[in-house]
Amino acid sequence: MHNYVDIGNFRVNGLAFLAPMAGITDQPFRKLCKEQGAALIYTEMASAKGIDYNCAKSYEITETLDDEHPVALQIFGSDPEPMARTTARLVETGSGDIIDINMGCPAPKIIKGFAGSALMKNPELAYKLITAVVGASNGTPVTVKFRKGWDDEHVNCVEFAQMAQEAGASAVTVHGRTREQFYAGKADWDIIAKVKESVSIPVIGNGDVTKPSDGIKLMRHTGCDAIMVGRASQGNPWIFRGLKDAMSAYVDAVNNGTESTFDIYQFDEDYRPTEDELYDTACRHLTMLTDKYGERGLLMMRKHIAWYIKGRPGAAKLRDAAFKATTEEEVLSLLREHPM
Repeated sequence: MHNYVDIGNFRVNGLAFLAPMAGITDQPFRKLCKEQGAALIYTEMASAKGIDYNCAKSYEITETLDDEHPVALQIFGSDPEPMARTTARLVETGSGDIIDINMGCPAPKIIKGFAGSALMKNPELAYKLITAVVGASNGTPVTVKFRKGWDDEHVNCVEFAQMAQEAGASAVTVHGRTREQFYAGKADWDIIAKVKESVSIPVIGNGDVTKPSDGIKLMRHTGCDAIMVGRASQGNPWIFRGLKDAMSAYVDAVNNGTESTFDIYQFDEDYRPTEDELYDTACRHLTMLTDKYGERGLLMMRKHIAWYIKGRPGAAKLRDAAFKATTEEEVLSLLREHPM
């Protein structure tokens, strides 16, 4: 067992990846998760057609910093030609190490454009999209992220993964929920295991990893090559610190023959931040957002503050006050006065 995964010709050192999340995984958030140990980070999904049409907002999503690498650029669309042109353009910039195609987003506005998880109902088009992107990638690995299926009556992720591999994908990520589930219910790890058994390319498991031991459980249960964490990182970039330590130690235990006595729960509490670390990170996150986005960054920080303080005494009162604040200084003052 290795503490790395080879995706095409690119090696990712580490096994815990930050999931692409619209409106969340921008540069500041990616940087915080990277610093805590995320082995591979993903941008928010960007419209391939938007980039092809020179939309500044779409292109901004794919802009990365030198210290973010390795980073995957996620794009979405339903037309092979702009997908190919956008891929060639992004590869030429060198801003990403991997091109990831979103075929799992459940949002209605994405579905209406026949993209995201709608493509699971149209594997023929999905195949054309993947082959177009691979053909334009100039050797940069192309990966595909999708779900269990459209609904419980249409579970086709095994066949979809095989199609993606045939189309030239270097790896697939499987979220163990259907589109109809969105993020409700329990992720189906059994179906991820079936995908892993059906293809030879790396499989990244996604769904219900909320603490370090869950990452080990997901790998044990499915045999997946790496794991991806999304919602559990919101307000908690430190989960990657725990996952990095836990999974590295677990790999060593497997290789040393001591897996049977390995305590998978030993990292579930130790990774958590101190009060000072939580406060400093929240303040730094706010400053990073306002430095990048100006006044808009203050509004963007609201959801992050709610996640940082969730479950803490007085959280509701602080959240309400922070949502009413109109300046960065006011929010920093509120954080300073509230015990984190």
